[in-house]
Amino acid sequence: MTEPRTALPAEPVTDSVTAPGPGTGPGTPGPGRAPRVALVAGAARGIGAATVAVLAAAGWRVMAVDRCADDPDLPYPLGSRAELEKVAADAGPGVAIAEADTRDVDALAAAVAETERTWGGLDAAFAVAGVIAGGVPAWDVPAGQEQAVLDIDLGGVLNLARVAVPALLRRPEPRHGRFLAVASAAATQGLPLLAAYCAAKAGVTGFIRALAVELRGTGITANAVSPGSTATPILDESARLYGLPSAESFALQQPIGRLLEAAEVAAVLAFLAGDGASGMTGAIVPVDGGLGL
Repeated sequence: MTEPRTALPAEPVTDSVTAPGPGTGPGTPGPGRAPRVALVAGAARGIGAATVAVLAAAGWRVMAVDRCADDPDLPYPLGSRAELEKVAADAGPGVAIAEADTRDVDALAAAVAETERTWGGLDAAFAVAGVIAGGVPAWDVPAGQEQAVLDIDLGGVLNLARVAVPALLRRPEPRHGRFLAVASAAATQGLPLLAAYCAAKAGVTGFIRALAVELRGTGITANAVSPGSTATPILDESARLYGLPSAESFALQQPIGRLLEAAEVAAVLAFLAGDGASGMTGAIVPVDGGLGL
């Protein structure tokens, strides 16, 4: 496996930043405190891109990671290198980028290592990468599509934990490490024609709960968010699979009466990464506009 191609920030980012005023985002460093460091997998667009933006605005240093290539088994385009570069450019000099497929443990390990070399450690890892496929009954889904969903949506979370948790543990005590994942309302609902997606997201919730217990006493927590219908390319593909005119059709099933924005989900992820969520672990937090009610 090859190392991911990495573009480092244009300016040095190892110095502490000035403490911002009231109302800034969670995880913002205080006076004399070095910025926290995060890795976001699945960062080229959607919830991942929004998470990079929220963290960078709060003073975090962020390694934004994405596959940056389409998958021959999936019938829609995935995030691109150009999109990832724009995410980093828009977020500012505290963001670097790396290419890594979450199915490739070696590439993920190289991205984690690059994060540690660049900023001296890792404080939070975000498993956001996801894909969707289906549109037909489970027994008719092409095997390659089904495997891609399972390997990226569930396997990618496990793979990131495999390489990121040891890095979180390398931080000296007392630690404030975070491992965060994106599940889905599909984890608890039987969505027709999306069986593999439902299975993968249910697996994410089970893994996060088990990981939280395994991290007992380490100072590291594990939590996930469970989004409802969110305005992202995955939802656009879901609409196509269901033969709907647009993703806006999904807004009708949410009590808030609209689709969620990726930034709304990212804001909860950022909260879970901050000090305010220190008492939470093993939690699956719904950010679903009431879809699960």
